[in-house]
Amino acid sequence: MGTSVRSIAVTRTDPTLVGTLLEGRYRVDKLLARGGMSSVYRGVDTRLDRQVAIKIMDPRFADDRSFVERFEREARSAARLHHPHVVAVHDQGFDTPGGEESGRAFLVMELVDGGTLRELLAERGPLDIALALSIAEPVLSALAAAHAAGLVHRDVKPENVLIGRGGTQLSGGVVKVGDFGLVRAIASAGTTSSSVILGTVAYVSPEQVATGATTSSGDVYSAGILLYEMLTGRAPYTGDTALSVAYRHVNDDVPRPSELRPDIPPMLDELILRATRRAPEQRPADATAFLAELNHLRTALGIPAVPVPVPLPADADRETDAERTTPGIPAVPAGPSAATTVLTPVAEATMPVTGPRGTQAMHREPQFPAAQPPRTPPPRPKPPADGEKPESRKRLYLMIAAAVVILGGLIGAFAFILNDTGPTSSSVPKLAGMNQAAAGDALRTAKLTPAYTEEYSDTAAQHTVIRSDPAAGTSLAPGTTVNVVLSKGRPIVPDIQAGTSQQDAETAIKAAQLTPAQGEQEYSDVAKGKVIRVDPSPGSQLNIGGQVTIVLSKGPEPLPPVPDVTGQSKDAAFQILQQAGFQPFQAGEEFSDQFAAGQVIRTDPKGGGKASNRRIGVFVSNAVEVPNVTFKRMEEAVQILRQAGLEADREGRGNGNGHGGGNGGFDFVLQQDPQPGTKVPKGSKVRIRGFG
Repeated sequence: MGTSVRSIAVTRTDPTLVGTLLEGRYRVDKLLARGGMSSVYRGVDTRLDRQVAIKIMDPRFADDRSFVERFEREARSAARLHHPHVVAVHDQGFDTPGGEESGRAFLVMELVDGGTLRELLAERGPLDIALALSIAEPVLSALAAAHAAGLVHRDVKPENVLIGRGGTQLSGGVVKVGDFGLVRAIASAGTTSSSVILGTVAYVSPEQVATGATTSSGDVYSAGILLYEMLTGRAPYTGDTALSVAYRHVNDDVPRPSELRPDIPPMLDELILRATRRAPEQRPADATAFLAELNHLRTALGIPAVPVPVPLPADADRETDAERTTPGIPAVPAGPSAATTVLTPVAEATMPVTGPRGTQAMHREPQFPAAQPPRTPPPRPKPPADGEKPESRKRLYLMIAAAVVILGGLIGAFAFILNDTGPTSSSVPKLAGMNQAAAGDALRTAKLTPAYTEEYSDTAAQHTVIRSDPAAGTSLAPGTTVNVVLSKGRPIVPDIQAGTSQQDAETAIKAAQLTPAQGEQEYSDVAKGKVIRVDPSPGSQLNIGGQVTIVLSKGPEPLPPVPDVTGQSKDAAFQILQQAGFQPFQAGEEFSDQFAAGQVIRTDPKGGGKASNRRIGVFVSNAVEVPNVTFKRMEEAVQILRQAGLEADREGRGNGNGHGGGNGGFDFVLQQDPQPGTKVPKGSKVRIRGFG
């Protein structure tokens, strides 16, 4: 172990990796986090010019072929997980620096710019219920994708839940789960025994402690512990040593989180308890089932999704690797004696870590018998005294044997009597009026199993028991399931949006145990025959069977004839059309010799006609009225026509410089064509004639 410890020390203090180019492609830039098994660096993929995270395993693994092979297989498996809440694995490699005998195994991953759930818990303590569920859902979604692909994470904990920037306004930070499969790769390494169990002690499942089994159900257990910690601010089990924490996972039931936080809804309380049952078959089968139940719970309780804040990352010296573990916990033997198994620390254990942040490898020792009080050996017969006859000794032995037989018979008879007179049935307790947590506790105390359904009630408060089936006082065999009917409170008018079909609206109202009724139809931009609104409005509380009126659309209100605005100025025409309920817009310009520039020539639809909608196109005249330039000096006339958007066509003796020919410098316009006041298109030519 001494060589390995020195190797770790060198890795942790050696700054030469910064600036290294792995396999001629990945540049190592900055240390982000480090642990006993690896270090994580910010880096750059120089080929694709993108920032990445590079996890470099400790050099002592390089010579272990079993680790390298398992590392490559697990990396390929993780790389196949394409999911928005899974840290993407881009590449894996094995770099051999020049002149060195051993190389470095490394993993290239998506760089998540942010922090971990551990850092968020350190900043905020217990999280709001809505925030905890908004984090748990993407975590379970990632685990569900892995389980569907046949992968098990094996190390679900706050350090492996990353919260980075880049989410939406609604979701806030983006939640991602990292380090899939890395635990199993390290378990194969020669630096740890093949009997080592890896995983963070605060979150490890009972079966992983007892037998080393790692299944999707184990991930469900760890996710349940994770949700427990988010809501209460601490993991359910703590201890002076990792050994004591592991022992509690095997032998204790996870307590109700509501014992630490009474405002946790009973449905959520019960779900966490079921997810963390010691028996795997009593939990949701996998993350998909767990997520479905969580989504149903969120909908039933009306808990909204909230943005997830991005935590401030801690300094780079924190130990956050999924695989930073040290041998330290012997496995607890499976079977009936597991509850009393004596757990003994392995002699080679180093770097003990306690509490939720500690990750431990648990060495599987040979199974020990259950701890028992020391037995007193039976008394050995004394040697015969001098002169004592053998017949006397024989008679003494017979008397002792007879006494043992009689005593055994009495004990057996007493046990039979106790067993025969013990309770053989359980009575259903009175549960009406209790909350879900209290009802569940009462049934379990009576050796019965609770199951829950919900229905509306006009009298019972929400989340309290209406009745049980079988009813209170019924005698049942121990272990029988009792259906507990919880109140959903008075019915609430469902959220029926405008545009919903009448049939769908009636179905939703009936599902809420309310009575639909059809009201007067109204004109609306909503399609004809569709729902405009309901009365009372969605969210209103009614008694069972209460009436909800559905208001349907008659379609758009018929439009009046389009006003005739021909000859009006553009502004006046727009005002007239708007007052009639239309939405005018300028559709273009056209020439008309009947209307001056800026006057309305026509509309589409035309004035006096019917419109199919409220938008009316308005066409405006762009005609130019020819100005009067007669008796103007030639040059002045040219300027006036140009300003009007017309072109002058000069005739006569003028030389074009504003001075007349042989008329003493006087060159006036005597005639023009077209005549003043004529309307012509913009850019038309006007002939002007002077003396000549």
